[in-house]
Amino acid sequence: MILGMLIVAIAWIYVVAMAAIAEALSPQGSVLGALFTFVLYGVLPLSIVLYVLATPARKRAQRRSDAAEGGAGVEPDGRGHAPTGRVAPKREEP
Repeated sequence: MILGMLIVAIAWIYVVAMAAIAEALSPQGSVLGALFTFVLYGVLPLSIVLYVLATPARKRAQRRSDAAEGGAGVEPDGRGHAPTGRVAPKREEP
């Protein structure tokens, strides 16, 4: 899955780079236009897509590292005690 995603990303950057080069070398084109083409059609959309597609892998890695630390993560109070899940009743004066 990761290798396929990487191949598609490389191919997309190649296509956008060729379009940017063609725009820069065109008599009506400009280097600034080529730069915007590369960034707006290549880098920006590709970074968003790769970030979204890599989210499940990041979550799995986070769960694995939490499990390797020996628990569900950092305790809220930092004292290292196991949470009881109960709230102590409020003591009321008679």
